Amino acid sequence: MLPDLPLYINVIFIATVLLTWWLCYRVSKNWALVIISLLWLLMTGILSYRGFYQDASSTPPKFTFAVIPPLIAITLLFIIPSGRKFIDAFDLRSLTIISMVRIPVELVLYWLSIYKVVPELMTFAGRNFDILAGLTAPIAYYTCFKGPKVSNKTLLLVWNIISLGLLLNIVINAVLSAPFRFQKFAFDQPNIAILYFPFIWLPCFIVMIVLLSHLASIRKLSKQEITSTPYID
Repeated sequence: MLPDLPLYINVIFIATVLLTWWLCYRVSKNWALVIISLLWLLMTGILSYRGFYQDASSTPPKFTFAVIPPLIAITLLFIIPSGRKFIDAFDLRSLTIISMVRIPVELVLYWLSIYKVVPELMTFAGRNFDILAGLTAPIAYYTCFKGPKVSNKTLLLVWNIISLGLLLNIVINAVLSAPFRFQKFAFDQPNIAILYFPFIWLPCFIVMIVLLSHLASIRKLSKQEITSTPYID
């Protein structure tokens, strides 16, 4: 773990991870996905706690073993027919709500920048505007869902595309700020937090879930008829 960090930063971040994990169930109502996600969290958590990902000099960086598997899994979901069927069963309301986890994530990133373990450019004080997606998620939810069908499909589609762009923006800046051989930004203060426990869960889990939520939403919104069960049973 990173030394000298206040306990509340770790606690809030872990709570955000658990919230994201719970929302996985709300989206899919599939316990297999929830269990696989939990096992992934346990494995990456143990490896990061033991310092596995901190070796940034290897080629490829060991960090890639934390992000490539979920990226492959997401890709397969959209390629395999059974995967597409699985995605199409996701609840669109819950997919929209997931983006609210970006609010505590952005607060954690800001606090980490204060303690010099991520660069300022990764925060809302720098180049990261991802918090806007989190803040507008409840607005999109209450504006676009009235009754069993999406009341404003175009607005929700545009919101998902913009929010996906905001996510990709911070991901690119975060990767290029990490102390890898291809680092391009923040040489005075590299992005080292993501190589440590528990913050490895940001790129390998939270980012992946948010990415999947937007891709699945865009796929569902591109269909002709869309219904969505209420978020609260």
